[in-house]
Amino acid sequence: MPLESMSEQSASILALSPLSSELRANYDRIAEQVHKAARNAGRSAEEVRIIAVSKTQSVEVVQAALDVGLRVFGENYAQEIKDKGAFFANNPVQAEWHCIGHLQTNKVKMIAPYVQYVQSLDSVRLATELNKAASQLGRTINVLLQVKTSDEETKSGCDAAELPTLVETVLGCSHLRIQGLMTIAAFSDDLEYVRPMFRHLRSLRDAMQRDFPTTSFHELSMGMSGDFTAAIEEGATMIRVGTAIFGARNYKNG
Repeated sequence: MPLESMSEQSASILALSPLSSELRANYDRIAEQVHKAARNAGRSAEEVRIIAVSKTQSVEVVQAALDVGLRVFGENYAQEIKDKGAFFANNPVQAEWHCIGHLQTNKVKMIAPYVQYVQSLDSVRLATELNKAASQLGRTINVLLQVKTSDEETKSGCDAAELPTLVETVLGCSHLRIQGLMTIAAFSDDLEYVRPMFRHLRSLRDAMQRDFPTTSFHELSMGMSGDFTAAIEEGATMIRVGTAIFGARNYKNG
């Protein structure tokens, strides 16, 4: 979870650009919170990966993040995944791209060459289209199945009752690999309000692991800048952190 060689690099932080130094300081602050939340839950912080949500951020900002050791980025929009994926394709330091936003089937071909993970797979139709695109490229794409755990109409995800059917469909897709589940909790400043949503996803993961024992559902992607500590305490293995690392989003680039 911590940046590679973080302690070795700390002595040279003054040599970084102001932007890089700010990103490094923000990341270190998040990492400390991750350590504390994991410790509270009797877990190791090494079990938790921080996905840096870089949506609407420029390639210059992403490069600064790469310069200080961030490697895994979450993007919501297909066009940004394509643009940033292509821009950094030949970069000496490779980024790992995760699609974390609602993905329309007609945008699948746009992102398929670049993503290592699609965290927002939420329908049989999307699974079929993504598998077709990955097959044409000779790639295998890791996927998380997104489940709706709140009553907010704006939240995407399949219903819990639909999850077994979606799992069976994805297992029949030779170019997709299930790694776990994802959810977006309701927007709230009350961590105790969102905590049951994280528990619900964990219980669904446990049920899927029991019902499909030969498939790994290791990953639980849940928790964002405002609620990731509760998510970690409830079992998150991936947290999606944007504003707490990058600051306010730059919608001029969105």
